[in-house]
Amino acid sequence: MPNLKLRRKSDLSAFRKIALGTWHTAYDPSVYGSLTLRMEEAERYLDQFRRATGKRLTFSHMMAKAAAAALQAMPDANAILRLGGIYLRERIGVFFQVALEDSATGEIDLSGTTIFEPEQKSLLDIVVEFEQRTAHVRGGSDRKESARSLFRRAPSFAIGPLLEAVGFLGYTLNLDLEKVGVPNDAFGSVMITNIGSLGLEEAYPPLVPYSRVPIVMAMGAVLDAPVVERGTVVPGRTMKVCATFDHRVLDGVHASVMVRTLREWMEDPFVHFGPIPEESAAR
Repeated sequence: MPNLKLRRKSDLSAFRKIALGTWHTAYDPSVYGSLTLRMEEAERYLDQFRRATGKRLTFSHMMAKAAAAALQAMPDANAILRLGGIYLRERIGVFFQVALEDSATGEIDLSGTTIFEPEQKSLLDIVVEFEQRTAHVRGGSDRKESARSLFRRAPSFAIGPLLEAVGFLGYTLNLDLEKVGVPNDAFGSVMITNIGSLGLEEAYPPLVPYSRVPIVMAMGAVLDAPVVERGTVVPGRTMKVCATFDHRVLDGVHASVMVRTLREWMEDPFVHFGPIPEESAAR
């Protein structure tokens, strides 16, 4: 079984071919962008969901479904680069960074977990799965943590070549590396980090070359802010979402479709995320 189920994209535009030939790694073709979302309705939805279900829904959970909807609206963005070409993924995965404490050193560390097919799951399903996966990560039983233990033991000079080797074997050659402790499709289609939980308003996260993920998003803190409604300045609640994307895969046209979808979902949650679950359904 391969690491990923893929099909090669054959109808590349002239610019896409030029981009592939111009930039050879994810170190140099980064493009940055941001959007500011109105969050009043999302906050109201989140509050009602928590009260009805007793589950701690977060904006990260909501963004998982919204990002999946954006990838459905722009399937060319659900892709990786390999062998000089663009390959479209056959499923959507959303990777979230998870803060944890290194059991060996006590230092604050970062890991993550991936939710697959969030477009096919309810928000309640996503919340429960996210809680379970996060518990496994923090408890050290997640398969990604087995791979991380290998990197902890490796000498510093070997980390770079080791990461490059994992990326080459897992993505360029598309090999199944689970037998050596590397989970299949570990990073999914898009990476999302909630920097707002740390009190930060905005930041532009870097692309991670060995992950082959072409989009990384950072959700900022929700803030009081002046907004304009029908020509009048009124108090509002906003959140900035910053993104870094690989220009070899994506450009402004792709981004505009995704931005429009994210805005529709997060600013009109009662329509797009569906009705609040009944209390009995959450048990």
